[in-house]
Amino acid sequence: MFTHTCSACSRRQLIFSTQITSVTSVDAGIAYHFTCWCGEQQSAVQVTDRSQTVRIA
Repeated sequence: MFTHTCSACSRRQLIFSTQITSVTSVDAGIAYHFTCWCGEQQSAVQVTDRSQTVRIA
């Protein structure tokens, strides 16, 4: 679940996993494509910090 301000209705809404239609990997991170509560298709990118290294012991 995350919040998103819709470019069609200009409302800030909670977006639930059931609204997500696809997820893709992009250079900046992960792009979520979803349907807003108003019915418009939207997308949002979660930026990932690739400079951090995770050590697995």
